[in-house]
Amino acid sequence: MKETQIMILSGQDIQQRLGNDILIDPFDPSRLSPNSYNLTLHNELLVYEEVVLDAASPNRYRRLTIPEEGLTLQPGTLYLGRTAEHTETHGLVPIIQGRSSLGRLGLFLNPGGSLGHAGYRGTWTLELHCVQPVRIYPHIQICQITYWEVSGDSPEEASEKYQNSNDIQPSLMHRELGFDDRDTQLELGFDETIRSQP
Repeated sequence: MKETQIMILSGQDIQQRLGNDILIDPFDPSRLSPNSYNLTLHNELLVYEEVVLDAASPNRYRRLTIPEEGLTLQPGTLYLGRTAEHTETHGLVPIIQGRSSLGRLGLFLNPGGSLGHAGYRGTWTLELHCVQPVRIYPHIQICQITYWEVSGDSPEEASEKYQNSNDIQPSLMHRELGFDDRDTQLELGFDETIRSQP
C-alpha cells in the first residue's frame, strides 16, 4: 500500500506558485512568513439578532462597520467578518487559522481553524469571539493561510454552498436541513430605516 505524504508549502513556494495554482488578491509580499501568508480583515462585521440561533432556518443579522479608530468587541457575542483578500486554490488544500498575537489578547478566530477545499474561490468568512473586551481595526492582519500538498488522489470538489463568496456569509446549514431561503431577506438595516424616517 502506497504511503500518503502531506506537505505544507513554504512562504517561498507560495510566492512561486502565485498565478498558477494559488491566487491571493491583493497580494503583499511583506505578509509572507516562512510557511504561511497573513490575510487582513475587511471593514465590516455581521452580528446575529436572535435570542436563540436555529440551525434549521435562516437567522436575522445586522451589519456593523469598523471605523478607522477601531471597534471594541464584547464577550458573549459572535462576530462574523471576512478577509479583504480573495483567494483561489487548485490542487492544494488551504487552511486558515487565527494569529497567536491576537489569541494572546483574548481574541479567537475560527476555533480549530478552517479547512478549505481544493478548488475554493472567494473571500473567507471569519468567526470571531473574545474573552474580554478587545479593540480591533479595519485591515488588521487577522489570520494566516497555509497550503497543504497531498500526495495521492485529491479530487477538486469545492462546496457550492460557499463557493465564489465576496461577502460575509452567515451559516447556510439550514439548506442541508431542507429550508428553502431563496426568497428570504434577513439582513436588518436599522440605520437605513431610521435615516429614511421624516
